[in-house]
Amino acid sequence: MLSIAFALFLLMDPIGNIPFYISFLKGVEPKRQRIVIFRELLIALFIIIMFNFLGDALMEFLHVQDDTIQIAGGIILFLLCLKMIFPPPHDSNENLPHDSEPFIVPLAVPLVAGPSVLAAVMIYSKQEPSNWVMMGAILIAWIASLIILLGSSLLKKMLGWRGILALERLMGLILILIAVQMFMSGLGSFMARHSPGT
Repeated sequence: MLSIAFALFLLMDPIGNIPFYISFLKGVEPKRQRIVIFRELLIALFIIIMFNFLGDALMEFLHVQDDTIQIAGGIILFLLCLKMIFPPPHDSNENLPHDSEPFIVPLAVPLVAGPSVLAAVMIYSKQEPSNWVMMGAILIAWIASLIILLGSSLLKKMLGWRGILALERLMGLILILIAVQMFMSGLGSFMARHSPGT
């Protein structure tokens, strides 16, 4: 449970999301900011839990194999991690209006419940037979992310932008290892399924 929770926590990337949350909520009153963060995290939690229970049925309906999910999830995660380690020189969101209160997009989706998180949840739910273990892992990762994002302004003051950037790059490095492992596992399953004699 803890290993899955740690992986999901890294994928949710609450520390890396602090600059985005601060930026998109800068036009919202400080007291209202915590309410918005809690609301957006609840929406993200609902989406993640929904994919945990219904993602398998959705993939069967679309005739998508498990190894395809692993390979696609690994590629998506790898590309996202490259942006974490090598951020673009200019934020693509800097021209978006930040004065209005955001709803669902982008704070809940895709910043917390992003494609890599949803793909990982579907993969782990297939590997872990106990729904209680998966729910516990999701809740642990979600609560940790909620605490960090609720204290984003305090964390920003303590670490500064350079400290937050350093932590984000460290998380990106760890996530790249998980992405490669996810891709290799999917590729291994694909090759085993299509090898002669199977």
